[in-house]
Amino acid sequence: MESILEKLEAHLSLKRTEFYNKLQLGIETSQIEKIEKQFQKTLPQDLKKLYLWKNGQPEKLYETFVNNSMMIPLEKSLEIAQNLTAMIGKDFDRENWWNKDWIPLFHNGRGDYICYDMEGTFTGQKGQILQHNHDYEARNVLAPSLEAFLEAINAFYDQTPKEQFDEYFKVSLEGYPKRFKV
Repeated sequence: MESILEKLEAHLSLKRTEFYNKLQLGIETSQIEKIEKQFQKTLPQDLKKLYLWKNGQPEKLYETFVNNSMMIPLEKSLEIAQNLTAMIGKDFDRENWWNKDWIPLFHNGRGDYICYDMEGTFTGQKGQILQHNHDYEARNVLAPSLEAFLEAINAFYDQTPKEQFDEYFKVSLEGYPKRFKV
């Protein structure tokens, strides 16, 4: 995971320097532990490593990180997850409209999230990355793991010269997305 994040850092600092310089610094292990305790969640190691690297984007930084979405700081991510989980059985009456084991990592500002799935919903693959749409029943699995998703971002940067980069870009992996409906 460390080498993937180092490569991503190199790409961002070279190809999106202004954006990279505005990303929030990574958070310390002690802060992650405090946030885990606050939200009563134990985060997987790969997810911790992501937030040790960078703690998302400032609220007013609207440039996209990936797939037309912005990276959510860890505490805000778990707050969103907690709020959405509280709606299960009330506002969310369909199974897996939202799932208590999903952690939103990226958002598009309209209530849609790219999530880390700690359960392996639909496929049994814990740690997969899936897409939650707030007003549509599609739940697409975008990648089998966080590492694979970040590697796909790196592959995009490997193939895209700086002068051809467009802020909106979408990464995909062979065989993905895997499409599911709730």
